[in-house]
Amino acid sequence: MPLGELWWRLLVGLLACGLVASSNYTLNELIDGPYDLHHPTKKSRPVPSGAVSVPLALVQWIALGAIGLGLGYAINIQFVYTLASLWVMGCVYNIPPVRSKDVPYLDVLTEAVNNPIRMLAGWFIVTSTALPPASLLLCYWMVGCYLMAIKRFAEFRHLGDRARVAEYRRSLAYFTEDRLIVAILFYGSAGMLFFGAFIMRYRLELIATFPLVALVMARYLALGFEEDSAAQHPEKLYREPTLMAAVIATVIAMGVLTFVDVPILHRIFSPSIPPR
Repeated sequence: MPLGELWWRLLVGLLACGLVASSNYTLNELIDGPYDLHHPTKKSRPVPSGAVSVPLALVQWIALGAIGLGLGYAINIQFVYTLASLWVMGCVYNIPPVRSKDVPYLDVLTEAVNNPIRMLAGWFIVTSTALPPASLLLCYWMVGCYLMAIKRFAEFRHLGDRARVAEYRRSLAYFTEDRLIVAILFYGSAGMLFFGAFIMRYRLELIATFPLVALVMARYLALGFEEDSAAQHPEKLYREPTLMAAVIATVIAMGVLTFVDVPILHRIFSPSIPPR
């Protein structure tokens, strides 16, 4: 693919993804308005405070989604299907009677599934002749669940009163701190197992980044225990220097090891027992 065409596809694709995601966030803010009234800080947002016209917000929801899908046709049909899946999951997550947001475990699973969907969207911007590895998609999904479960844990600790928790987010009414920690450990373990499967099959050099990945996950979990932490407000994560340093180091290490061969790692991790 010529470089000029690639940049054009990236620009159009990112714009289309942003529009569909904005459509989903419009819907989320609109339907969550009554629930946000029970949150100490979210109650001052435009929708729960009554500063938004609901009919106009619904028009914005439909318009953003339609324009995003329309732009997607300039890329390829696989990209359009992926954007449509992203939009549909926004409906599943928010709109009654399904509203998976209110169902324990499904809340996290259906929110985090947007991660592999977005990954597929980026993949189809570049190519439509192959699919990404299933192990990588599942890893991305489970890591998203891990991050989202920590956010729920932080919200649970911040709200404190169980009655208040249930009024703000129904799915949290089922949980205790112990149950949330167990869920966090499950998602984190599953994510790393799928990441390991991907590495062993496609790029063994990335195994050297495991300590850095573990550091990022550990630091993010630690945020969940802090009072009114950035885990509840992802837009504030850039203010966490330790986390940001670990993330940057991990990205750099992965970028280098994706292209630089390290033969000694293949010798260290070569099978010591003949495979069947």
